[in-house]
Amino acid sequence: MKDREAIDYELEKNMEVISQLDAMVGETVDTVLVNPDECWQPTDFLPDMTKPDALDQVKLLQERAAGIPDTIITSLIGNMITEEALPSYQTYFNLLEGINPEGSLLSERGWVRWSKAWTAEENRHGDLLNKYLYLSGRADMKKVEQTIHRLIYNGFDPKSEKDPYQAMIYTSFQERATKVSHVNTGKLAEKAGDTVLAKICKTIAGDEARHEKAYKTFMARIFEIDPNGAMLAFEKMMRKQIVMPAVLMGKGGNNPTLFDQFSAITQKIGVYTGWDYARIIDHLVKLWKIESVTGLEGAAAKAQEYLSGLGDRYMRLADRMKAPDEISLAWLK
Repeated sequence: MKDREAIDYELEKNMEVISQLDAMVGETVDTVLVNPDECWQPTDFLPDMTKPDALDQVKLLQERAAGIPDTIITSLIGNMITEEALPSYQTYFNLLEGINPEGSLLSERGWVRWSKAWTAEENRHGDLLNKYLYLSGRADMKKVEQTIHRLIYNGFDPKSEKDPYQAMIYTSFQERATKVSHVNTGKLAEKAGDTVLAKICKTIAGDEARHEKAYKTFMARIFEIDPNGAMLAFEKMMRKQIVMPAVLMGKGGNNPTLFDQFSAITQKIGVYTGWDYARIIDHLVKLWKIESVTGLEGAAAKAQEYLSGLGDRYMRLADRMKAPDEISLAWLK
C-alpha cells in the first residue's frame, strides 16, 4: 500500500511540474515546429504524376533505386514502417499523466498542441518513404502494408508507466536514435548512387533533430525544477532499456521475429548499432550535466552514480557485440 501511495505521490508531483511547462511547450510549437503551409511535403521529392513526363521520372527513380543493396532497402523499409505507426505515438503521448487532463484533442493546452503538431510533422516521413518505396519497385508492398497494419494493430508500449518524466527521457533518446538511423541510411544511399534518396533521408533527419532538441530542452527544464525526480526517471528508463517503437511489428503474425531481423540488418550495415545506443546515453548524460547535479537525496544520488558511468558500460558491451553473420531479408520482391 505504501509503495502504491509513493507512486501516486510521485506521479502527482510530476504532473504538477509538467503543467508548469505548458506555456513553454506552447511557445515551442509556435517557434520550432513549422506551419503546414510552409513545411516541406512528400511531393517535393517525388515524381509529379500530373506532368507529361511523369513515367519518365518514375523510370529514373527506379534506375537509381536499382543500385541500392537489398540490405539497405530492407533497413529503409523498417525505418518507414516505424514512422507509419504514428497513430499509436499520438495516442500514447495523450495518455501520459498531466498532458491532456481534459481528454480532448481540441484542447489549447501547450502539451496537447505539441502532441498534434509534432506527430503531424512526423506523419510526412512515413508518407514520403512509403511512396518512394512503392514507386521504386524494390519492395513487396503487400507485405509492407501488412506489417504496418499489424504494428498499429498491436500498439506501442515504451514502458514509461504513464509518467511524463520518463516519457520525455524516452522521446529525447528515441528522436536522436531515429535521426542517427536516417542519417546513416542516407549516407549508404548516396554511396549506392541514389542522391535523391540521400536527400530524402537527410531531410527527414533534419526534422528529427528539431524534435530531439525540443524534447531535450523540455527535460532540461524538468531537471532544473525537480532534479531528484528527473534523476530517478532517467535511471528508471535506462534500467528498463529503451524499447524501439516498432518492436511489436511481427507479434501475432506469421513471422514473429520480424523486428529482430530488421534490427540485425541495421546492426550489420551500420544504420543503428550498439555503439549508437551507447553514444546516445553518453550524449544525454553530458547534455543534462548528470555528474554535476547537486542537492540530490538518497535514491536520486544513487541514480546519479549509476547514470554517470552508463555510457561507458554500454560502449564496452557494444565493443564485445558481434555483427550477425547471417541476416534474413524481409519485405523484398
